[in-house]
Amino acid sequence: MKKQIFNFAFISVLLFAFIQNGFSQEKKLPKVIILATGGTIAGSGESSTGSSYTSGKVTIESMIDAVPNIRKLADLSGEQISNVGSQDMSVKIWLDLANRINELLAGDVDGIVITHGTDTQEETAYFLNLVVKSNKPVVLTGSMRPSTALSAEGPLNLYNAVAVAASPESKDHGVMVVMNDKIFGAHSVTKMNTTNVETFEAPMHGQLGDVNFGEVTFYHYPHGLNTTKSRFSADGIKSLPRVDIVYGCADMSPDLIDIMVKAGAKGIVVAGVGDGNMTTATLEAAKRATEKGIPVVRSARVPTGAVLIHGEVDDEKYGTIASDELNPQKARILLMLALQQDKNRTREELQQLFIDY
Repeated sequence: MKKQIFNFAFISVLLFAFIQNGFSQEKKLPKVIILATGGTIAGSGESSTGSSYTSGKVTIESMIDAVPNIRKLADLSGEQISNVGSQDMSVKIWLDLANRINELLAGDVDGIVITHGTDTQEETAYFLNLVVKSNKPVVLTGSMRPSTALSAEGPLNLYNAVAVAASPESKDHGVMVVMNDKIFGAHSVTKMNTTNVETFEAPMHGQLGDVNFGEVTFYHYPHGLNTTKSRFSADGIKSLPRVDIVYGCADMSPDLIDIMVKAGAKGIVVAGVGDGNMTTATLEAAKRATEKGIPVVRSARVPTGAVLIHGEVDDEKYGTIASDELNPQKARILLMLALQQDKNRTREELQQLFIDY
C-alpha cells in the first residue's frame, strides 16, 4: 500500500512538473527588438484622405501600442535609431543600424525588425544584407500610407514583420523586407510603384514567402551571398567612399562622368539604357575614368534582366564592370563597400563580386 502511495505521489510530482514546464515554455516568447528609423509608417498628416503628410512623426512605442495583439507574437521592445523620411537616409544611419543589429544579435535577441521609409528601403536592406553578421532574422517594413491615412497598412505590416522576425523558420534567409503580406529577399526586392501599397516586387527571383496575419510560409532561400557568408563588415567603419550614379538616356551628356571624377567620386555607376549601354562619347568618358583608377559599373535603368558581361560593350577595352542583376542603387552600395575594403581591387576582382553578391 505504501509503495502504491509513493508511486502515485511520484507520478503526481512528475505530472505537475511537466505541466508547469509546459506552461513556462508557452509563456516564453522570442525576443524581438524593433529599431525605428522614421518613414511613412511613422508619418502623420492633417487629412485622412489627402496625400500630404510629414514622415517620422510617430515614435516607436506609439507604433507598437497601436497594433493589437502584437505583444503576443514576441517579447518586444523598441529603439529609435533615427526619425527621418527615407529620402534622407544616410550612410551614417546605415552604419549605426548595422553596428546596433550586430551587437543585439550577438546576445539573446532572436530577431530584429526595422521600420523604414519605402523610398530607400531596398537600399538599406541590401546594405545590411552585406554587413550583418548573424543568421538570425532581420526584417525591414514600412508603409505607403501614413498612420493618419484612411486604411493605413502600417500596423498590419508591422505585425507581420514581427511574426517573421520571431519565426525560427526565418533563419538563414538573409535580410528581408516584409510588405503587403509578402516576404522579399534584400538582393532582389525593389520598389515598383510610387503610391500603390503593392509597390514592392522581386521581378527577377520572386518573393521568398508569404505572411498572412502572422502565419509565415517560405518558398525558397534568397539569391546571392549574404550576412554570415558575406566578406563585408561595418565594424569600425566611419564612412564609405563616394560613389555617384549617372542616368543614361538618349544623347546623354558625356561630361557628367568627367564632372563626377573631378568632384571626387571614387566610383561611378551608370544607369544605362537597355543592357547597361551608353552613348559612344559617354563610353569614352568612362574609359578616361577607369584609366585614372575610378571603377565604372554598367547597370541599367530597365527594371528586369541582367547586364551582360561583354554584351554590346567590350568591358575589357573600356575597363568597365557589368552589374549583373543589381540595379543602379544596389550596385552603388556594393561598389562602396568593395572600395572601402580594398581600393586597389582589379577590374576582374570587382566583376566577380557583382556575380557573387
